[in-house]
Amino acid sequence: MRLVILQPGYLPWLGFFDQLAKADLFVYYDDVQYDKGGWRNRNRIKSPTGPQWLTVPVITKGHFGQRLNEVEVDLRSPWWKKHAGALRQNYQKTPFYKEYSDHLESILEKGHKLLVDLDLDLCAELARILGIGTNTVLSSQLGILDDDPTERLLRICKHFSADRYLTGDSAEEYLDEERFAREGITVEYQKYRHPEYRQLQGAFIPYLSVVDLLFNHGQESLGILTGKKTA
Repeated sequence: MRLVILQPGYLPWLGFFDQLAKADLFVYYDDVQYDKGGWRNRNRIKSPTGPQWLTVPVITKGHFGQRLNEVEVDLRSPWWKKHAGALRQNYQKTPFYKEYSDHLESILEKGHKLLVDLDLDLCAELARILGIGTNTVLSSQLGILDDDPTERLLRICKHFSADRYLTGDSAEEYLDEERFAREGITVEYQKYRHPEYRQLQGAFIPYLSVVDLLFNHGQESLGILTGKKTA
């Protein structure tokens, strides 16, 4: 069984859903330390002037070291209206904006108190739209804790009797593959090759939120992002 252990993100990029599609089981790593400035509360879309950030405001002051599933969304401003407006402004002329925008806006408007709940709702809806049916679980529900990050990953893999662990390319710099091999687990690196596809508004820009692909290509998106279909 191939296992993926990955933090949820806000409107994630294509590579996130490539891992989700390739996994036999996907563990949302929701109880690790929150990485301020990472991809948990923000992502990029395409605008006429280039990449545009969409950032969910969160409460971090006085909460140093908090876990991802403890981070609260700052609800003092209607940030979701700005995000929905940015999606509308930049994608309303794409072929599939009308087909998916209402689904995404309804989630943005829910007023989630916790960032992780917002991220998980969006990830689930985007996976549904893409046609990815991989089963998912939360690491916070497993009761598997360890101060050694590698040991914790190993224990999660062993908990599910996984014999393959799929991870992002950056892990190649620090992951101790021999420790996995001793447990009979093969480490696989994603080696993601970003596809080039049809976009509006000028030259192609990679590494955007998956919504950019969805609004432009609809039901072809899964095939494109997994490399099974040419755009």
